[in-house]
Amino acid sequence: MLLIPAVAGCGSDGDDEPKNVSAKTAALGTITPGVIKVAVQPYAPYTSVQGDKIVGLDGDILAYAAKKLGLEVKPQVTDFAGMLAGVQSRRVDITIGGVAWSADRQKQGLFTDPPYYSPPAMAVRSGKTYKTVDDLKGLQLGTVEGYVWVKSIQAVPDAKLHAYPDANGVFDDLGAGRVDVGFLDPLIIIAAQKERPELKIDTQYMTPPTAAQVKAKPAYEYFQPYQTGFYLPRKATKLEKAISAQIDAMYENGELEKLVKKYGGDPEQFLKPSADVATARRGVDRPQDWTPPSIAQ
Repeated sequence: MLLIPAVAGCGSDGDDEPKNVSAKTAALGTITPGVIKVAVQPYAPYTSVQGDKIVGLDGDILAYAAKKLGLEVKPQVTDFAGMLAGVQSRRVDITIGGVAWSADRQKQGLFTDPPYYSPPAMAVRSGKTYKTVDDLKGLQLGTVEGYVWVKSIQAVPDAKLHAYPDANGVFDDLGAGRVDVGFLDPLIIIAAQKERPELKIDTQYMTPPTAAQVKAKPAYEYFQPYQTGFYLPRKATKLEKAISAQIDAMYENGELEKLVKKYGGDPEQFLKPSADVATARRGVDRPQDWTPPSIAQ
């Protein structure tokens, strides 16, 4: 999920430090020892706030890591631009929720190892099958205004872009037959299948375009999987390493498979990196021999 818009303040109240914080936890260097302040936007089923708890896939992953590290999670609700700005100005310790790694973003903050990889997902009407970019030629294609798939759709020969203020518009027109395919984050589509069965839609995963296709049409890169990450301030090196270690352990112990399945995702799609994940980050914000985490091949 890659959007933009207005910045919301994420301040520190300074009076929320828990008692009996261990030296190991305090050494992680959070703004308030023993507390991890998290900027999120409502983006179910990835992130939403219920009371003082973040729920959803990203929320559950962070909660698991925070518990292991002895940190109390404190959410601060904002929008997507506010999430990034809160990290880059260090008003919060971290932001989560479908944040895509990019070379530009890593210059202004730190990314953890990927908690999952977001596959190129399509919402389609039941009974229809589309597998490749070539299958999309001449179709009516929908997404949300500002999402990266706008550029990809515009590059598909003879396809018509339908851009909506939110995902509901995509689903409404898909169900009514005014759109053939909707491009959204996969768990959003899976949730809509369950919540709005009358629409008669399915989730399909696209076979990513080849390197030659992307070279010919660079906008097609957004039809490839992207690696997500939890995003932290530049100076939060100890905290980033500690959370990345917990994420890596969750690939090993089966916890991530369990959580992805909980929200209707396919671990084979979400937890195995494509070849370009390693090459994108090696020598940039990871060592040259870095291997992206993965479930068993």
